[in-house]
Amino acid sequence: ASQDGAGPSCVTPRAPSSAAGPQAPLEMNLCWNEIKKKSHSLRARLEAFSDHSGKLQVPLQEIIDWLGQKDEELSAQLPLRGDVLLVQQEKETHAAFMEEVKSRGPYIYSVLESAQAFLSQHPFEELEEPTLESKDVSPRHRIQNISRFVWKQANVASELWEKLTARCVDQHRHIERTLEQLLEIKGAMEELSTTLDQAESVRETWEPIGDLFIDSLPEHIQSTKLFKEELSPMKDGVKVVNDLAHQLAISDVHLCMESSRTLEQINTRWKQLQASINERLKQLQDAHRDFGPGSQHFLSSSVQVPWERAISPNKVPYYINHQAQTTCWDHPKMTELYQTLADLNNIKFSAYRTAMKLRRVQKALRLDMVTLGTALEIFNEHDLQPSERAMDVVEVIHCLTALYERLEEERGILVNVPLCVDMSLNWLLNVFDSGRSGKMRALSFKTGIACLCGTEVKEKFQYLFSQVANAGGLCDQRHLGVLLHEAIQVPRQLGEVAAFGGSNVEPSIRSCFRFSNGKSAIEVSQFLEWANLEPQSMVWLAVLHRVTMAEQVKHQTKCSVCRQCPIKGFRYRSLKQFNVDICQTCFLTGRASKGNKLHYPIMEYYTPTTSSENMRDFATTLKNKFRSKQYFSKHPQRGYLPVQSVLEADCSET
Repeated sequence: ASQDGAGPSCVTPRAPSSAAGPQAPLEMNLCWNEIKKKSHSLRARLEAFSDHSGKLQVPLQEIIDWLGQKDEELSAQLPLRGDVLLVQQEKETHAAFMEEVKSRGPYIYSVLESAQAFLSQHPFEELEEPTLESKDVSPRHRIQNISRFVWKQANVASELWEKLTARCVDQHRHIERTLEQLLEIKGAMEELSTTLDQAESVRETWEPIGDLFIDSLPEHIQSTKLFKEELSPMKDGVKVVNDLAHQLAISDVHLCMESSRTLEQINTRWKQLQASINERLKQLQDAHRDFGPGSQHFLSSSVQVPWERAISPNKVPYYINHQAQTTCWDHPKMTELYQTLADLNNIKFSAYRTAMKLRRVQKALRLDMVTLGTALEIFNEHDLQPSERAMDVVEVIHCLTALYERLEEERGILVNVPLCVDMSLNWLLNVFDSGRSGKMRALSFKTGIACLCGTEVKEKFQYLFSQVANAGGLCDQRHLGVLLHEAIQVPRQLGEVAAFGGSNVEPSIRSCFRFSNGKSAIEVSQFLEWANLEPQSMVWLAVLHRVTMAEQVKHQTKCSVCRQCPIKGFRYRSLKQFNVDICQTCFLTGRASKGNKLHYPIMEYYTPTTSSENMRDFATTLKNKFRSKQYFSKHPQRGYLPVQSVLEADCSET
């Protein structure tokens, strides 16, 4: 426009100067016409560009506004409510919303394609910012700015369109998944409610525990266990429903009030049903334990008023004296038995003192009438292998009850089973579980019964060895140590362990393995050869056998000390003086007449003497008459035995 106004003045004729040629005005007219033509062309292009860009900017802005509005509408559809009907309605609404968006797609794609075509015709470059001094914007910059603005609008519209379509798809999937989970929860809760109704109706038919017969308790226990197993799928069902509800909550979908209440009721009813089943099963098992065939209830008759037998939480019995208002671990009869054992403390020789105490315990427990064969049958019936496994008090009671019932059957005698079981249990706990933990090893139980049963001592040693030997019949030092440790607990409980080497069994192990010929394990024959020598740690078991054998023996001779005739039990004959015989009471307590000192060679008899034995003793006594006192002082007497039979008597028998 400025050129149009300035043009005429620029081409007004002037007087030619001497420097200008005659062609100057003509050239200026040609230049001006060319400039004017270009100006008109530029104006036409600017008008066409402005008209085209204006047709793109308006629809692009409309698309941007529409997409923003639809994005807000889509956000307003969340969160979903946890109700099947509402989610189904939301699904239909979203389907209509997606259809609307889908129908708008062709128009949006058309506008975006037009914008792309426009930008390809009018590309723009990133130019430097104009300086502050230049107030007017050039036409080229105007075109660049308009193209840049269209490009930004097209990008925003494209991003919003892609975001909206992606959100529509995601929300459609979310609604589908939520609806599927809600339908699954609804069906599962209906099924669980039906199953709970049936289970609760079964629970209502349960009879009170006190009205049940004792013989029917095992049947009721089994039926309750089966009922519990039948309900195990319900446990999985309840877990699935709760997991689904938790997954919905993570997705910001919360169950409606009615569904939440139903789920809470199902969880509460299921917990109550579980608790009632467990309580019912516990009551049945407790009743069966306390009153059933294998219970301890029958042992309550082992004590009399004012005593009461009670059971600790680990099933170990203890005894309450209501008159004295005291409690103790020992049975009243066991306490009386231990008091009578004090009468034997005047016996000088510990092996005999221990053996005679054990003999009283053995007879009080009536284990002297039980054979090892009978005991082995009971052990096998109750599967007491391996020997290392632990037995609780109930298992011990079951074994002892079966043992004494078998004794009644085999011997045809009347046995006070409750008293014998309770006393034997008391003794076993005192020996092998003095801390009353309620547990003992099967090897401990078998060792205690085998030591006190009425069987030959050789058979006892053979059986005890078999319990620690391997499949090949060999026993190493470690397992032999375990056996000796268990056995030494018997005299330890009586306070006699010091005389038998104490609780350290290592010397006994070393002395036994001298018979192994340098091997790392011993055979039963080698063990029996060692045991036959009556080693210090096990001598009490051999002496117990002799005490038992001597009880019914009568020797037709007079005691040189107390003048008792006949001598009952052990008979001790002097091998230094003729016609000097001493009864077991006088000898073991140290009573002796003047001149009959105990360090003289003495022969012990626990069976009636024969004529050959009398002749042999006469010859030995005659020989000892001519021996000096220094000879006998070379062989000091061991404190746990009354005689050193082999060296002092020069014979192989004791």
